[in-house]
Amino acid sequence: MKKDSILKLIYRFFDLIVLTYIVFDFGYSVHESYTVPKLVGLVFITLALLSFNIFKYNYYKTSGRKKVALVNSVIIGVLLLVSIVVAIFNYQLPIFDILKKIRPILEAGLIFYFIIRLMILVRYIYEVYYNPAIVFVGSFFAIILLGSFLLMLPNATTEGILFTDALFTSTSAVCVTGLIVLDTATDFTFVGQTIIISLIQIGGLGILTFTSFFAFFFRGSSSFKEGLNVRDFIAQDTLKDVLKTALNVVIFTLSVELIGALFIYTSIYENPEIKDKVFFSIFHSISAFCNAGFSTMANGLSEFHLQFNYYMQWVLIIMIVFGGLGYNIIFNFYQLIKTNVLEFFDRSRIHKQVSIMTLNSKIVIYTTGLLLIGGFCFLSLSEMNNSLLLHDTVFGKITATAFNTVTPRTAGFNTMDFSTFTVPTLLFIIFLMWIGASPASTGGGIKTSTFALATLNIFSIARGKSRIQLFGRRISSESTSRAFAILCISLIVIGLAIIGLLIFEPKGTDLLTVVFECFSAYSTVGLSLGLTPNLSEPSKYIIIGTMFIGRIGMLNLMIGMLRQINHQFYEYPKENILIN
Repeated sequence: MKKDSILKLIYRFFDLIVLTYIVFDFGYSVHESYTVPKLVGLVFITLALLSFNIFKYNYYKTSGRKKVALVNSVIIGVLLLVSIVVAIFNYQLPIFDILKKIRPILEAGLIFYFIIRLMILVRYIYEVYYNPAIVFVGSFFAIILLGSFLLMLPNATTEGILFTDALFTSTSAVCVTGLIVLDTATDFTFVGQTIIISLIQIGGLGILTFTSFFAFFFRGSSSFKEGLNVRDFIAQDTLKDVLKTALNVVIFTLSVELIGALFIYTSIYENPEIKDKVFFSIFHSISAFCNAGFSTMANGLSEFHLQFNYYMQWVLIIMIVFGGLGYNIIFNFYQLIKTNVLEFFDRSRIHKQVSIMTLNSKIVIYTTGLLLIGGFCFLSLSEMNNSLLLHDTVFGKITATAFNTVTPRTAGFNTMDFSTFTVPTLLFIIFLMWIGASPASTGGGIKTSTFALATLNIFSIARGKSRIQLFGRRISSESTSRAFAILCISLIVIGLAIIGLLIFEPKGTDLLTVVFECFSAYSTVGLSLGLTPNLSEPSKYIIIGTMFIGRIGMLNLMIGMLRQINHQFYEYPKENILIN
């Protein structure tokens, strides 16, 4: 037991050393005289980590701990081997230049090692703590706070940043919103932009999904409590294979983002205005799939050299739709296509009795389709004699209309100034923002299924039916009640945010602009009519709170705080309330 305690202390000591070095290395600029000691320290820390993990592998008896130590040793060993190869090929250079060449390799290893240790810490926390909703909310709050401090590092910004602005930017990134009080392109350095896109990736997938990914990767199993924590976030009905699903979600997301980055790169590789094309492609691919709306361009995609790049816009449209649908819907649709193809070539496999598409998938796909088609038709009419006149070709008009129909669905990219749109268009965009994306996706809003259930319930009541029946299924009363609760909470939160901004902003502030901003914040969209950069200090905190509540869901927070684990075996007498 004493040896285990000593090993844990050494573990924490190494974690502190690695964290300190990463913050010092990326966050601060040092004098040239300290550069060599810093590089030597990097090599020393890496060698010490390798030695410690090899020792742990030989010391531990349980397979789970041995596997973690083995993976760490292999990763660090491979990075050191690559560094040695690079050093051999550049042996004719001075030692300082050789260290500079292997520095990015070893830094990547330290960052990856620290991420693993962070995931193990989070996993331990939600194994100990019993309330999944509070753990879910707390994980977002912790990442936002950590991101705020990272963005305040000297090397993250060009001219420094206040804590309020850092907190606002971090919240907007983790909640995949896209509202900004500082220009991402000019006010943040490469380090700052990297921190922002990392926060977007973690916020889009969720810290619990990442934690589960590492847990399954290392151990191939999980605890019962861990499954409970992750199940709700990835929308699994049962605990069966919940960690495996989390693994598939991470792999699917990274794969789609990589493919998207390649397509974006092919669309801008001849554009001389974009300097670092690789980083631009990766940044916008992650931002699009996570429905974040952040851009490394000062004016977003409304820059003249991007505004008419229709190829890139269609890539982003597909990425946004994929991220807005979510893994469950896409995988269910893939199963349908796969089964139909197999049945076509092998008639003996036909099993028409079982529906492959779940009712949830059908509701989401039909609702999404109707919103996209309806939005396209509406914007075509409302902007026919306005913004669409900028595009000379029919294909350009179709692309612009499709992009402006998709991006309010929590993505937040803009190819033009939204303040130039007509009032009917802005009101319809507010409606699209409010509905948002689908459940268990990277998007926000009240969700397509919530809107669909609320609408269907209205028709059911009008027809005198006590329940919603659709596609041969009866939708549970719990789902309907939850949908109306979410709908009411969203309007209450948005209403309070609007009142708050009208109180703290200067007299005469346009009401439509404030309403647009609040709906955008709650639905984690990120579209703006130009109000956000000029917000007062109290108004910034109101928008911060609105973004946070919109991302985690006020209902989730209330359930975590108020729900009691008990069974009620009695009922009070029923009485109808007059509603007219």
